[in-house]
Amino acid sequence: MQESPVTVEEVREAQQYLKTGMTQSEGKNFNDASETFKKSASVHPFDKKHIDELEQKLKAGGFKKQQECMAYMGCAAVHLKQLIAELSDEQKAEVPIDDQLLEVFNDWD
Repeated sequence: MQESPVTVEEVREAQQYLKTGMTQSEGKNFNDASETFKKSASVHPFDKKHIDELEQKLKAGGFKKQQECMAYMGCAAVHLKQLIAELSDEQKAEVPIDDQLLEVFNDWD
């Protein structure tokens, strides 16, 4: 069964969750930020088990809330980058990707 293609709306939604989570994290609201990052990574998931597996590993590792938050932030950022990569050039033009995120993503390539 072929998976449905990524939509512009999904990229916008994932990006908004990521930005909101980053703001929450900056305000040291790590629990809410972690939940928001999970929502970002759950938009059009490429692997539906990934968040659950990451959560289990983090709990088993005994990490602090801030460290867990950073792990979820990284997961959400990588996920958003992958979503963007799935869009056509025309679709990418419809999504105003945050300039700071684009800089980070370009450094990853």
